[in-house]
Amino acid sequence: MRAASAQAPNAVVLIRPHHFRPNPQTAADNTFQSEADHDVSREAYDACTRVADALRAEGVRVHLFEDETDTHPDSVFPNNWFSTHAGGRVAVYPMYAPNRRGERRADVIEMLKSEYRVQEVIDYSGLEPDDLFLEGTGAMVLDHVSRIAYAVRSHRCDPVLVERFCTVFGYEPVVFDAADPDGVPIYHTNVMMCIGTDIALIGLDSIVGDVRREQIAQRIRDTGRTLVPLTAEQVASFAGNAIELRDHNGERILVMSQTARRSLSVEQVQVISASCRILALDVAPIELAGGSARCMIAGIHLDPR
Repeated sequence: MRAASAQAPNAVVLIRPHHFRPNPQTAADNTFQSEADHDVSREAYDACTRVADALRAEGVRVHLFEDETDTHPDSVFPNNWFSTHAGGRVAVYPMYAPNRRGERRADVIEMLKSEYRVQEVIDYSGLEPDDLFLEGTGAMVLDHVSRIAYAVRSHRCDPVLVERFCTVFGYEPVVFDAADPDGVPIYHTNVMMCIGTDIALIGLDSIVGDVRREQIAQRIRDTGRTLVPLTAEQVASFAGNAIELRDHNGERILVMSQTARRSLSVEQVQVISASCRILALDVAPIELAGGSARCMIAGIHLDPR
């Protein structure tokens, strides 16, 4: 059995949507998003059910909440509005799209307080009227072991807020610019990189500037991780949108979509498999909204009561 890691939680929150659809308010800056040519709400509901069932079969504790409203098309992505941290701390975040702000749910926070040891909830959502946004672990990819917050500048990730979060929660901010092959800025950091215990999947070519690209790569290497560089095509296939969890044996699993898994080379799979087992899930309907398996999963880094 591999040693447990602060990077890989054993419990998660999922939100199962009843009226999922690609969000028109986020299409302008999310080039990963696609139009649906039919009503995919039932397919998305079923996809979320499959994810919950698959994670539970692995021994991951799943807290599944329902969203029966038709006003929050992106509610399936709870990792954007809250995050949890060792020591009993929870952060609540300001959201860029107005129709995403209602995704924040008191019942989720209350569940965390009742089931886990929560000492403090720090709520940044009041900064939305000032046009300051930081969309959780979509905007930041957190190295919980080395205490580093990697963050791509965007409408959804204000560097000032990254600094503020890092000061309060004890992370080192590493902010950079990243863009797709057409020069369009990457909208969320977690679509181009994933930090595991021993490995880091990252679209290095997306990082703007040769010097900055090497600085980021070296910063990751300095933490002792093996780099798994992703091509632009693999990033577009959501290969960077993965999350490391722990199964019922304490073994680490890297959760990603089947789309992402199919894009990986044999060599990349070998490197990943030396650290953790890949669990590939069918979330194709969800990917129409520009997010994938990692976006659906809010990891719980809190001690249970």
